[in-house]
Amino acid sequence: MPDLAVRDVGRMRYGEALDLQLRLVEERRAEQIPDTLILVEHPPVITMGRKATDADILAPVDQLASRGVEVHRITRGGEATYHGPGQIVGYTIMNLYNHQRKLRQFVERMEEIFIGLLGRHYDIAAGRDDEHRGVWVGTEKITAIGIAVTRGITMHGFAFNVDPDLSHFTWIVPCGIRDRGVTSLARILTASGRSRPDYATVKRQVVKEFCAVYGYDQTS
Repeated sequence: MPDLAVRDVGRMRYGEALDLQLRLVEERRAEQIPDTLILVEHPPVITMGRKATDADILAPVDQLASRGVEVHRITRGGEATYHGPGQIVGYTIMNLYNHQRKLRQFVERMEEIFIGLLGRHYDIAAGRDDEHRGVWVGTEKITAIGIAVTRGITMHGFAFNVDPDLSHFTWIVPCGIRDRGVTSLARILTASGRSRPDYATVKRQVVKEFCAVYGYDQTS
């Protein structure tokens, strides 16, 4: 199996993580590094994909600024997404040519990571939606996915809601979807009388499922 480098950078501001992605994309294209998964937890930030409009931000600009919330326009697909503490965000710096050059299949595999993880480890039935990308529990999204590809190398990735402040999602129209909700692993578990998830444990589960679905050996 091919190698996967896992870089867990902890808490990092979005702009720094974006700069890291861009640098690693060039290193991956030059074959200086193997396929790489960056794991990060961001301070509160709103990212605007290629389809996002100003109307996707619902909170007043001064309210966001007073809370230190940054807004970034980026190259991934989709609309507005929120990132914040309690999410596991994963950025995939990978050669798409090693995955049959099919972006749709690449994204479906990413969805499978969280469908499998939630079912195997937490007995939660999650699945896909016919209209919207990502992973859903009923009509509520638990994992957002957005990918960009530049000359065969992927970047951006997923945001898995482990235990974020769900009220922060009211600042935006999440992924441009107005008639669905957002949920988290913690919310689902506590609603059924179970303990809140351990963030570090869930992160290890994500890496294990990622390697299994994409067929990698983890190198670091």
